[in-house]
Amino acid sequence: MGEDDRGVRTIEDVLGLLDGLFAGGGDRWTEDGAAWWDGFYEDRGKPVPFFVEKPDENLVSYRERGLLPDGGRVLDLGCGPGRNTLYLASLGYEVDAVDLSGAAIGWARERAREAGADGVRFVCGDAFTAALDGPYDLVYDSGCFHHLPPHRRVTYLAFLERVLTPGGHVALTAFAAGEGGMGSELPDAEFYRRGRLEGGLAYTDRSLRAIFAGLTEVELRRMRDEPAESPVFGESFLWTGLFRRAA
Repeated sequence: MGEDDRGVRTIEDVLGLLDGLFAGGGDRWTEDGAAWWDGFYEDRGKPVPFFVEKPDENLVSYRERGLLPDGGRVLDLGCGPGRNTLYLASLGYEVDAVDLSGAAIGWARERAREAGADGVRFVCGDAFTAALDGPYDLVYDSGCFHHLPPHRRVTYLAFLERVLTPGGHVALTAFAAGEGGMGSELPDAEFYRRGRLEGGLAYTDRSLRAIFAGLTEVELRRMRDEPAESPVFGESFLWTGLFRRAA
């Protein structure tokens, strides 16, 4: 037994221990997973739905229906190539955008320069430990949450508590259960037995409501399918949710 084998004393120690169960499993949410995502974003021409330069249809819908704050600070969590980042910046929000992948951040920065969105602050790293200058009036997450292992939901909710301003909103898209392979429907415990996340976790509306029960639900629905010629991105294998923190 090594001298550090009995070093678990805090909640973060426990979370780190659980993280280690997925080491070497090729999972996409850890610091080690940054290399996986860098490879994923390397070929920009491959037919990946969210490589398009279009914002999410639900995000546009929230804005058009007056469900989002009128101005303020926004965090785009897991921004990828920046399609939602640039939309939010075009509306006049002060946007911070964070992603684990340096390749994704590089691509997003290029798009921002081309669009003249000079005010966006891009951060490469783990959002939970990065130096993010909150509080934020809106945290927008398009596909980050469903790549977290179950125990890191605790970290996610604590993160929202830390960075979200009173009365602020959090919006997310996540794999929907029952969609034929878009996200795994295995029970939480099974991921720890297998030591991998099977490409991401699928959720039901009931489970999302339970996880975000500390926030007020504004809307929870399936994302609408959008045709290729649409100016917005939409795939029905995703849930879209908008929640508000108490003022």
